[in-house]
Parts: sequence; structure tokens; C-alpha cells
Amino acid sequence: MVWWTDRKERTVAANGRQDQERLLCLVTGASGYVGGRLVPELLGAGHRVRCLARTPAKLRDQPWASDVESVRGDVTDPRSVAEAMRDVDVGYYLVHALGSGSGFEDTDRRAARVFAQQAYEAGVRRIVYLGGLTPRGVPERTLSPHLRSRAEVGRIFLDAPVPATVLRAAVVIGSGSASFEMLRYLTERLPVMVTPSWVHTRTQPIAIRDVLHYLVGSATMPDNVDRAFDVGGPDVLTYREMMRRYATVSGLRRRIIVPVPVLTPGLSSHWVGLVTPVPAALARPLTESLRHEVVCQEHDIARYVPDAPGRPLPFDEALALALRRVREAQVATRWSSASVPGAPSDSLPTDPDWAGGSLYQDERELRVDASPEALWKVVEGIGGDNGWYSFPLAWAVRGWLDRFVGGVGLRRGRRDAQHLRVGDSLDFWRVEEIEPGRLLRLRAEMRLPGLAWLEMHVETDAEGRTRYRQRALFHPRGLLGHAYWWSVSPFHAVVFGGMARNIGQAAAKGLTTRRSDDRSGRSRRRRSPRSVEH
Repeated sequence: MVWWTDRKERTVAANGRQDQERLLCLVTGASGYVGGRLVPELLGAGHRVRCLARTPAKLRDQPWASDVESVRGDVTDPRSVAEAMRDVDVGYYLVHALGSGSGFEDTDRRAARVFAQQAYEAGVRRIVYLGGLTPRGVPERTLSPHLRSRAEVGRIFLDAPVPATVLRAAVVIGSGSASFEMLRYLTERLPVMVTPSWVHTRTQPIAIRDVLHYLVGSATMPDNVDRAFDVGGPDVLTYREMMRRYATVSGLRRRIIVPVPVLTPGLSSHWVGLVTPVPAALARPLTESLRHEVVCQEHDIARYVPDAPGRPLPFDEALALALRRVREAQVATRWSSASVPGAPSDSLPTDPDWAGGSLYQDERELRVDASPEALWKVVEGIGGDNGWYSFPLAWAVRGWLDRFVGGVGLRRGRRDAQHLRVGDSLDFWRVEEIEPGRLLRLRAEMRLPGLAWLEMHVETDAEGRTRYRQRALFHPRGLLGHAYWWSVSPFHAVVFGGMARNIGQAAAKGLTTRRSDDRSGRSRRRRSPRSVEH
């Protein structure tokens, strides 16, 4: 591509034009952890936002959904990216193909080139990319595939004709971030830890709200700024120090940490996957990134995006803020907000004469001595701390087996204890459809030889009585899929039958959730999409 080596010659019609108008910002990865928080921040700064998503319906229930334009597309598809880039001023690239297979670096490379090419052809003023902080003086070829790919994507954008801002961050601390969840669960669950040697590696964590501040501010950088910036908080810490400071901030006893050299990144990822909700597939790049010291070499970003007094946040303050959000169930997005790479994403076939193959069903229906509203509260509150209302050991064993084969397991929990929205992860399910008061459809993301869904319906019969209807559906893949269904079907009466009965009984008794509505004396209220706290 000839343009790849072109000099960057960008002109602006009038000085200060970017500051005098509302910019149109294209956000990729809006269903993910950072993207889902960036959108309301951009809106709050007065910008217009367009979101590019493979499945725009996943954004439907976001509190800011009505304030943005959502378009269907994939960053590897030039045509859909070109359409999404129309009239865009700033393009935010917040996607990563990590975990999509052994060729994820090729996918990242191809997607970045498509994005840069289409941004150039559409006349986009700036590309903003959030990458990873890389160690100084370490050859790129020796980095983990995760860091190496992040560095290459950043270089692609900097070599392209469109001015780029590449932000490089290490550990991001915020309620629901993968790094925070890993730190939190390791510290809380293990008072005595035998740890890998990387706990002695220094890193420079940064609060998610500071990352968002720099991302938003990058939109209005002068056109002659075309470079990477290191971004981090004021504290440089080892992972061991971070765990001990977490224990102090959260009121836990001092943790005993014994590092041993035999725990490789691969073994470490399985250890993290066993102890925390973060699956081994995601834990591995996080732990591999800790092999090398990653400390900021400059803070030049402040010349263009000035820091407010007391910012960036110290590590302890970032921890305290994240913990408060978790305890108040005010987590806007989680690391599991984005779809699990490799997980099934096919929607439930709705054609009764569907010709796609076998579709096994287990259907249960019963009358419930409760109002539809009471029954719906139980349905919407299912999973997480409230469990699945039948045979807890069976659900736990299924979760353990899934973790053993590299799946997400049953410990992802919920983003919110009482309310769900399309796209939310729910243990080893994901919310595919929700019609408040009527229907909750979950799509399985555990490792299965086929596709599976679980539907829960709240209905009223002709006599005005409340009815609960539940369907488990399975589309097998190959002979193994058929064998799987018939091997587990004898247990359905216990698992799914008991689940239906217990949900009905819970509704009749008014047992909606295990957490009270006025937890800690605070009433829950819907927050404005332009005032999300982190």
C-alpha cells in the first residue's frame, strides 16, 4: 500500500476548529470494558458518538444507547469500516483479537491496517489507540505475544498518514477490570500465597478514570501531534506490594507471600484461573506482561491533556474507589462485558421449521402463586450470588469442568445483583435477549459440543394466573454433540425441573435476591449516561 509510507500532511480549515465544534467520534469496542465507559465520557464532553459493533443489539440496553448512533460492522471488513468512518473526526480503536486463536497477531495486524486505511480515505483527523506499556530496552521479539501485538498495532497507526495518539498503559485499576479482579481475588482468597517470581516485577498501575481522561482529551490534540504517550499513576509498585496494599485498603490481615521460580507464565495463568473468576485464557497475557518491568519513561501527555489537582490518582485511592463501586453494585462495565473469544455467538433460531439441524429442547411449565412482577424479580436476579435454584453441586461441578478445559467457568458472576441488560455476562451464560417482565434468554458460553440457550418466560394465562415457562435448548455439533445431550438428559429432571419449581417457590415467598434493595441504607437509582462514575 503506497499510502503507508506517505508523509502525514493534514490541514485544518481554521485554527482551533476542533475546539469550536462537537466532534463525531467513532468508538470500536463499545461493548467492552474501556469502550463501554468511554462512550458516556465523550458524550459528557459534548462530542457526538458512533459505535461500530458486530452485533449492535448488544448495546441496546446501555444507559447511553439512545444518545449514540450504532452501526454494524467488523474492524477486519474494509467495507463496513468505511461506512462507519463517514464524516468521522476521531476514530477510537479499542479492540484486540487476543484469545481468538493462534493467529490473533495476524488478525490484529490486518484489522489495524484496515482501520488506518479507511480513516485516511475518509479524512478522519485523528486515531486514538489504547495499547500496552512495553519494557524499555527489551527486544520486541522477546515480549509476550500480547504485548508484542499491542506494540505492533500502535506502530501501524503511527506509521499511517492519519495523526495518531497511542496511549500505553500497564495495569488498569477500576471496578470490574480484569487486572483489578485478578488482584482482588488473589488477595482476598489466599491469606498465604505461593506465587510466581513475577510478583517482584515493578509496574506502574493507573486508575481507569485517568485512562478515560486521557482518551477523551486526546480527541482535541493539535494536528501536529503524532506520537505515543506513556500513561500511569504516581506509584511504581511490585505486584507483591500491590497485593499487600490491597489487603490494607480492604481491611484484610497482612498477606504472607512466598514467591517460587518454578511457576511459569503458563502455570501461573492456570493458578490464577483456579483462584479468580478470570479464565486462564485471559490470565495468561496478564501474567506474561508482568515478566518485564513496565514503568513510564515520560509524562508528556500532560502537556496536551492537563491533569487536574490530585490526578492521576494514587494507587490506594484507585483501589478504594474501585472497591466502593463493587460494594455498592455500581459497576458500569466489567472485563467480561466483551464477548469471550471463541465463545458461540449464534442467535437462537426462531423459525419453527428451522432447517439448521437438530434442536433438542427441555421445556418446563408451572403455575406460580405470585404476581408476575414478583416472579420476574426472581428471574432477573438469577445467577451470581443468588445461584441457579437447583442442585448447587451439579452447577458447581459443571463450572469446574468448564474451567478445566479452558472455559469461563461459573465464577464470572453478575455486573449488577438485581438488573440485567443485553450483553451482560452471567456466570457461564450471556444475556442474548431480555424483555422486562416477560422474557430472559441466555446463551451458553461454556465449552460445549454445540450451541445452548436457556429461556425463562413470565406469562399470565387466560384466567389471569401467573405462569412460569422455562426452555433449555441445544443445537448439537456432530456426533459428539448428540452424545452429549443424551448423556446429560437423565439429569434434566433434577436440574431443570428443580430449577423451575424453586424459582416458583422463591417468587411465592418473595425471595427476590439475597441482597436487599436498600443495601447499606442507600437507594438504587438509574444514573445519567453522562455521569458514570468509575
